[in-house]
Amino acid sequence: MRRHEFEVEVDRVIEGLPDWVIAEIDNLVVVVEDHPTSEHGDVLGVYEGVSLAERGDYSGVLPDRIVIFYEPHIELGLDDSELRDEIRRTVLHEIAHHLGIDDRRLTQLGWD
Repeated sequence: MRRHEFEVEVDRVIEGLPDWVIAEIDNLVVVVEDHPTSEHGDVLGVYEGVSLAERGDYSGVLPDRIVIFYEPHIELGLDDSELRDEIRRTVLHEIAHHLGIDDRRLTQLGWD
């Protein structure tokens, strides 16, 4: 899958979110980058910001970011269908962090 197709797939996942999720999202951008930095480690995506559950006095700040990494996804060697599923899983995982759902709870829900 080429980079442009990957970006389109990330957009499709976001456009397909349920209305209740869209209504909750606040001050968030989603971007695609080629690969994580050494600071991020070996990940497919990352959420950077203050989750909705942790926000108190929250105004005048830059948007939170979800970064979906292209190259680690491609390196998984999945066919297109499996890759689309993994992109969806990664985007949903990071959106869950924005909503305030931590990794422990994601595991309990089977969303990890």
